[in-house]
Amino acid sequence: MRSAQLNVYRHDRDTRALVTLAGEIDLATAPLLRSALTACVHDGIRTVDVDLTAVTFCDVSGLNVFLALSRLANDAGMTLQLHYPPLTLARIIEIAGPCFLLHELHGTPATG
Repeated sequence: MRSAQLNVYRHDRDTRALVTLAGEIDLATAPLLRSALTACVHDGIRTVDVDLTAVTFCDVSGLNVFLALSRLANDAGMTLQLHYPPLTLARIIEIAGPCFLLHELHGTPATG
């Protein structure tokens, strides 16, 4: 059985960070995701844009990380937005109700 892999790239510009993810987000890789996003909070980043274009899979472990970090960001006066999630993740978010996580384009959630 192959283990999941997640690559995390972060590019900062002033108080804004673009975090680009590539691979799978699951129970094995969720701690890496949590660590990367938590670092943004501790580094004084005010806006975190998470590009999910290259994410091939995301289960509830990943959703839980996004929800927890969204609350942490909100408490710190930050913004965390997901961009171009895989269709399955966008659907899970839509069903679960935390659509505030998704960056909106022309009034509808981005579902790249």
